[in-house]
Amino acid sequence: MPVDPGLRRLDIDLPAQPGALARLSHLLAADAVDLAAASALIETDMALAAAVLRAVNSSLYGLQGRVRSVLQAAQFLGLREIAAITYEMALRAVFPPEPVLAPVWDRAARRGLLMGRLAQRLGVDGWIAHSAGLFMECGKAVLVKHAPGRYPAMLGAARSDPELAALERNAFGVSHEVLGAALVDTWGLAPAAVVAVRSQLALRAGAPLSAELAVARVQALAMLAHAVMAGEDAAAAVERVAEAALLDAALAIRAVDAVRGSLGDG
Repeated sequence: MPVDPGLRRLDIDLPAQPGALARLSHLLAADAVDLAAASALIETDMALAAAVLRAVNSSLYGLQGRVRSVLQAAQFLGLREIAAITYEMALRAVFPPEPVLAPVWDRAARRGLLMGRLAQRLGVDGWIAHSAGLFMECGKAVLVKHAPGRYPAMLGAARSDPELAALERNAFGVSHEVLGAALVDTWGLAPAAVVAVRSQLALRAGAPLSAELAVARVQALAMLAHAVMAGEDAAAAVERVAEAALLDAALAIRAVDAVRGSLGDG
């Protein structure tokens, strides 16, 4: 599912990828990723490194003791999670610090962790899954930046994401999942992440998973994470996506239970 070409006709700016992330993505693409080099790269941006350490030391990650360097954090959590936290902090930094976005960023952090850790247990690419989870709602931040006088009230008034998307299309000609997918694409993340972000509302409305397995698996993890975060029946979500994503249903249910418990969502 390509990013909607109609976006080119809209006067909505997408923030450029920060230079530190572009350099980090090159390191992550290497066959043998150098943990020390990646950590040092993150620490070249002092504000970004400080934000990463604040996130790592939050209750979400449950580390024993305080982590004092990016390298130490990477040794505890692994480079994938540190890279994802770096992307999360950089994503927040390119948008205004609006209070209305605080719940969006909180959900992004939790969803990214859920998807990344489910991916590890189910044999799916953890980096793609984690980054897709982080960016699922970033289109809302794009619209806050684009229309700070109109969109926050719209965001606060909508009772659901489908209702919000309808309001967005009426007001701006585009909805947040389309804008989010465009930002994922602009920042050079994997095509499977682009499609997962773009298709999230359609999938929740009953659309089938992609026929491309790599994409279907990321979409499936997004559906499982959504079920966990919404307090829905995870077994029903697994039953819906397991066959199309070629996931073992019993293993997927165990993975959901384990990850939900580790993040306090159970």
